Amino acid sequence: MDMKHEHGLQYDLENLFQRNASRRQALKLIAGVSVAPMVLMGCGNGDGSTTLTSSTTSTADTTTSSTTTSSSSACTVIPTETGGPYPGDGTNSVNGRIVNALVLSGIVRSDIKPSLTTTNTATGIPLTIKLKLVNTNSSCASLAGYVVYLWHCTSDGLYSLYSAGVTSDSFLRGVQVADADGYVTFKTIFPGCYSGRMPHVHFEIYPNLVQATSAVNAIKTSQFGFPVATLNEAYTNAAYSKSVTNLAQISYATDMVFSDGVSNQIATVTGSMSAGYVSTLTVGLAI
Repeated sequence: MDMKHEHGLQYDLENLFQRNASRRQALKLIAGVSVAPMVLMGCGNGDGSTTLTSSTTSTADTTTSSTTTSSSSACTVIPTETGGPYPGDGTNSVNGRIVNALVLSGIVRSDIKPSLTTTNTATGIPLTIKLKLVNTNSSCASLAGYVVYLWHCTSDGLYSLYSAGVTSDSFLRGVQVADADGYVTFKTIFPGCYSGRMPHVHFEIYPNLVQATSAVNAIKTSQFGFPVATLNEAYTNAAYSKSVTNLAQISYATDMVFSDGVSNQIATVTGSMSAGYVSTLTVGLAI
């Protein structure tokens, strides 16, 4: 039976207790209360607050608009989060077949907009994602050579390889090897907001390219989001019409993954809807 994207919240909830979900998340869902974060945090985003180019400011849960946001914090380990129901990393199947984008020819790439399995290309507001991998056990030294597998939904909130209508596509998935400064860069589109989740990007980290063929070798799985000011601005674009209603019904405070704190998981964003966005996040690992 085809997996339907509109069931995303249900599937996320089921998967939260299976793979890569931290104990703090499980306790939070069972008890219905927020649990203080463990010493599993991320880098470069402080308390999620933003500094805008205009005189307006916002927190991650305040609606406003801007074109530039920035914040900072000490370098710490990024939280482990669920990979969700659409990882494409060899851990689950669709229609009886294992789904593993990691073994696709061409998956090591910076531009993840084109599908590797069809001639289709994902469309939406241009977004450049820059992640910097650092070792928190070594004065936040750059982790050159480590590997990031990254994936997210389309502007309509669909996941390639899984959602009805895009099961044959493999866009918005890619692998990059960190350069000498620990950076990986992905050229993509701004993700949409589907029902039940704040907009987010998934990623897994591997020690090297040889091992980046199955999630069993991943040393970290996590997610990051975007400032609400940026979300509100981006979703004025007609391509994101479905996201407006969905975003209005959710917040970081009520999101099943982010509600225990997003201080280290909100990317710094620059740019604009018309020019495209650039998001940056420092990802700390205790190596």
